[in-house]
Amino acid sequence: MKPGRGFLPTTVSEMEGMGWRELDVLLVTGDAYVDHPSFGAALLGRWLSSHGFKVGVISQPQWDKPEALTGMGRPRLFAGVSAGSLDSMLAHYTAFRKKRSDDAYTPGGRAGARPNRACIAYTGLVKAAFPGLPVVLGGIEASMRRASHYDFWSDAVRRSILLDSKADLLVYGMGERQVLELARRMADAGPAAKPRAALTGIPGTAFMGDEADVPEGAPLVRLPAHEDIVEDPRQLMASTLSLEAQLRSGAWALQPHAGRSVVFAPPASPLSSEELDRLYSLGFTRDPHPSYKEAIPAVEMIRFSVTSHRGCAGGCSFCSLALHQGRGLSSRSASSMEAEVRSLTGHPEWSGSITDVGGPSANMWGASCKADPAACGRSSCLTPAICPRFQDDQKALTALLRRLKSLPGVKHLRVASGVRHDLALRSPAYAEALIREFTGGQLKLAPEHSCPKVLELMRKPAFASFERFLSVFERESRSAGKEQFVVPYLISAFPGCTDSDMRLLAAWLKKKGWKPRQVQCFIPLPGTVAGAMFHAGVDPSGRPIHVARGDAERLRQHHILIPSDFRA
Repeated sequence: MKPGRGFLPTTVSEMEGMGWRELDVLLVTGDAYVDHPSFGAALLGRWLSSHGFKVGVISQPQWDKPEALTGMGRPRLFAGVSAGSLDSMLAHYTAFRKKRSDDAYTPGGRAGARPNRACIAYTGLVKAAFPGLPVVLGGIEASMRRASHYDFWSDAVRRSILLDSKADLLVYGMGERQVLELARRMADAGPAAKPRAALTGIPGTAFMGDEADVPEGAPLVRLPAHEDIVEDPRQLMASTLSLEAQLRSGAWALQPHAGRSVVFAPPASPLSSEELDRLYSLGFTRDPHPSYKEAIPAVEMIRFSVTSHRGCAGGCSFCSLALHQGRGLSSRSASSMEAEVRSLTGHPEWSGSITDVGGPSANMWGASCKADPAACGRSSCLTPAICPRFQDDQKALTALLRRLKSLPGVKHLRVASGVRHDLALRSPAYAEALIREFTGGQLKLAPEHSCPKVLELMRKPAFASFERFLSVFERESRSAGKEQFVVPYLISAFPGCTDSDMRLLAAWLKKKGWKPRQVQCFIPLPGTVAGAMFHAGVDPSGRPIHVARGDAERLRQHHILIPSDFRA
């Protein structure tokens, strides 16, 4: 088995089969090991391997036994730690802090294979197993908790996870550029245990330091100190908005923590189209590691999906995607996706269906923004109205979908990732093709609410645009002779939402004859603007808003839309 082909090693015997005597990098993840580009360890591991580094993977180790990590020996350069595809607390607990009974990223779908606050637990495990080895945090949990943040599950403001974990470096955002640059720096540094120069200043990372680490003359965003945020919850809103602006503008940022500071280097630039094409051409098997005896639910959902782009221009206040992937869009070429689909048709379990083509939002492939990011003050390219500098090409997207569907061996192609209905309305031809050709009976859309003030706080489009799209959907479905349905995603108990607002939404649903099942009681995710609204009780401008904070009120709002026998 050659590096970059098949699976990365998970045991010493697999290392020996590859002719390796030691690893350069060890990746520790809270997900099962699946060789699919939707799984971070597989994606980064293959990327590093394709650049000549020897990478091993340990997934879901027992977090109280350092020997769980030592089987392949001490890695030469560093260990990368990730909670996996979800924040570990979100993976474990519902909106009412009840333990979840399943985990889609674990064999058999069982809960409990990863620890609470997995980045912290795994970092401690690495340090116990390999004293002195640099530990690098990454993934969604690290990204969202990189600065002081509100933690819903402890109802407290927590420090940067970099401090709480005692890791040496934190990678935020999509990590290909960061981990490759770090590996090269560490390799060049030689045998020194923790060469500080190698661990500081890489775009898209955060590290412990001070203002002297910021290049002279570089733009610098100063975040409120952690202690000030703990003292005054409104400072969390200021900090969150400042960090959002730093991500948008490409500046440095600094946040004091009890006499020390977390320094945030500017965000890493997105991979170019050519780089994305190379990344997704690395021959992923799309299978779980052969050691697993039980199915992994997430694999069944995404095995035959195709990622078309990264980034989301929407900037919804409750969503982690824009904060993690960024608002800038980077798209793969049509030829790259065609090559991927051709490879899918040769998979032993291929049944003829591409389950999804998309990204954070399905219809942003090929889109771009012509505004200067450093000068743009908008928090979203799409709300309160679509910015004239935002340019999409849904005509080309339609042609791409048809091209992929026409390939030999492809019977069906569906679009399952979130469609921005407001954007789709700008291209009647795309909307028609989506509904007639690429919807398999149900189309999931995310209006989230109907109340104007709540939608404004969510940074979602006006509800009238959803109603207009519904009319188009119903008309085109009838014309095509297809019985199809829209499945709306809705949120209850959002900051600023009252019982009256929920009753207005319930009345609209009743008028339509809809009985929704896709209703999420709001969970304030760390690092998001909506999370800051929940904790501080203010909107982004600082005006006080109503917050359904206690479980009784949150349940009451939830039950306005769904039966009272709902179990959260």
